[in-house]
Amino acid sequence: MKKDIIVPKVENVFLAAVQEWSDDFMEKVWYAYLINDSDFQLDSVMVVSKAFGTIDGEMKKTSLLRHAFVEIPAVSVVKIEMIEKSVLALNNEFMVTYFIGNTLYDKKFIFKANSINETDVEEVPLLFVDGVIVK
Repeated sequence: MKKDIIVPKVENVFLAAVQEWSDDFMEKVWYAYLINDSDFQLDSVMVVSKAFGTIDGEMKKTSLLRHAFVEIPAVSVVKIEMIEKSVLALNNEFMVTYFIGNTLYDKKFIFKANSINETDVEEVPLLFVDGVIVK
């Protein structure tokens, strides 16, 4: 039965963490973006995020945050959420689920602990700014 289940591969959809100035905090903060670099519109998009890991030998985890988008056009970007600097030392996981036509796609993207930093940046497609990309 399992061999009959077709799991479609997620392609040209990925996440990036980008540092931007925040007038509210009066400093640069990290934001997570969902990048749709495909030729297809994404429908009924759901993003569930959490952070987890160990700090000073103690297990830490955050509550789940859920974000829904009716549609994300082809070759476009959507800002998901701010990544608080206290959780940068944890693994930041984003579970992304969406439809293309009648086919359901889902993928788990994980920014490893301490991987979101200014030294590991590269140019983010479609945004044309420096950021940390996870595919």
